[in-house]
Amino acid sequence: MTTSSNLDSDAADNALDRELKALIADVLGLDPAQAAGFGPDSGLFGHLPELDSMAVAGLLTEMEDRLGIVIEDDDVDGEMLETYGGLLAFARAKLEAR
Repeated sequence: MTTSSNLDSDAADNALDRELKALIADVLGLDPAQAAGFGPDSGLFGHLPELDSMAVAGLLTEMEDRLGIVIEDDDVDGEMLETYGGLLAFARAKLEAR
């Protein structure tokens, strides 16, 4: 049996997933269908030629603006940018810490 809070949490996770994929597509100029196909193990930094060191700054700035979070320099590491799942978990943790 699911509770209302589980449904709310699932809805929030789904909304964050859609927003993050749209944000990545916008910032990197990817086809939205390509971004929509990202799964937890989809490679990002080092796997997408569009996501170079300059694009990382734009991606993080856009995440701050669209998600209403603050990303400190200390927060950024290779692990959070390695896979889509890592970036999604990072964004979720930042939203929960607000």
